[in-house]
Amino acid sequence: MADKTSSTTRGFRGYFEWFVHSEVTGSILLLACAITALVIANSPLGPAYDHLLHTKIGVSFAEASFKLTLHHWINDGLMVIFFFVVGLEIKRELVVGELSSVDKATLPVAAAVGGMVVPALLYAALNAGGEGVAGWGVPMATDIAFALGVLAMFGTRAPLGLKVFLTALAIADDLGAVMVIAIFYTEQINVVALVVAAILLAALFLIVQARPKSVGLQLIFMMGVWLAVFASGVHATVAGILVALVIPVRPRVDIPLFISETEVFLEKIRTMDLSQDSIFRDKHQLNAVEQVYERAGDTLPFGLVLEHALHPVQVWLILPLFALANADVRIDSHILEALANPISLGIILGLVLGKPLGITVLSWLVVKSGRGNLPEGVNWMQVVGAGCLAGIGFTMSLFIADLAWTDEALIANAKIGILAASLLSGIIGFVLLSRSLPRKGS
Repeated sequence: MADKTSSTTRGFRGYFEWFVHSEVTGSILLLACAITALVIANSPLGPAYDHLLHTKIGVSFAEASFKLTLHHWINDGLMVIFFFVVGLEIKRELVVGELSSVDKATLPVAAAVGGMVVPALLYAALNAGGEGVAGWGVPMATDIAFALGVLAMFGTRAPLGLKVFLTALAIADDLGAVMVIAIFYTEQINVVALVVAAILLAALFLIVQARPKSVGLQLIFMMGVWLAVFASGVHATVAGILVALVIPVRPRVDIPLFISETEVFLEKIRTMDLSQDSIFRDKHQLNAVEQVYERAGDTLPFGLVLEHALHPVQVWLILPLFALANADVRIDSHILEALANPISLGIILGLVLGKPLGITVLSWLVVKSGRGNLPEGVNWMQVVGAGCLAGIGFTMSLFIADLAWTDEALIANAKIGILAASLLSGIIGFVLLSRSLPRKGS
């Protein structure tokens, strides 16, 4: 039993380290693209770049056409893949991960709720009755790539429990952000289109269950769900979450059955005439090898396969393009005036103060009530530090800001607040953790 537990722990750590590493490496490129967007926006290339982002691209057939600006293709199209991967991460955590039981989920979920509610309330208090009131959802978000990127700078000084806590907290936060987008940032609903989306989603679920390897057919229905959700008035990226929820994250064949069945086929293969080319001549040998291959595929969770395949696309292509298209903030002599705007101030106050306050207070209440315990090796100062890192909103905050307003001036104020707050949160979190984490060799 001890060996089995140890093996499971090593497997979890191996997967978790892959996940963290991919987020960390991607955060470096994301930061580079954000800086590039800032430089371009404040250079003579700014007007041309803005014109490029607002160039319409699409298809036309007879009198009908479907065209969106390049900016919308990135935010409403490519970001669907980002939300699909987020959905896979959320489902994995809910089914087999750190949110899969009440005991495991209580602390990170409570922390996530505190980290969403308190920032939203602080923002709303500053903007009540003003033109920026719609942006209360902006400071609720956490950018998991940047948050884990800063934490990873401490290497082995940061305990595994703290990394798991911050990851589970950020994923629960993502779920909350998606719900906010779907419920509160949808203006009009086309019921017919939603019904079509539901029918296509149900069909996709049946196809995935019956024919999990029919990728082409699945892609057709996925596109159909996206188009239907887009036409419904609900933000198109919600389609990514909905599709992810029908993707299985458990294997079709469990490991013990795979081993027993594979041993039968391997024993059969051993009795055959074997050579480098024998598989071409012996159809029974070919059939046995194919059975092993198919069973191995059925043992891999489909959701995990997709997550591994799409994570590099998300990290190295989609999020960098999103940063290039959305971090274009003009910095001029009026920057201090912009920072003093209630929108910017509300976002800064929400992310820099509200995030760590909400996360720490709700975590403390859960622990003191006996409903949960701090992860092994983690102290309260480290929880506060992790809460500050959760104040790095960036990707999700920029995304929600684009949904909250149509006025470019309001969006610009929000972007200034997001960038300033994310920078401050990262610095404060780094300083607190550098003081609270054990030194190397100690």
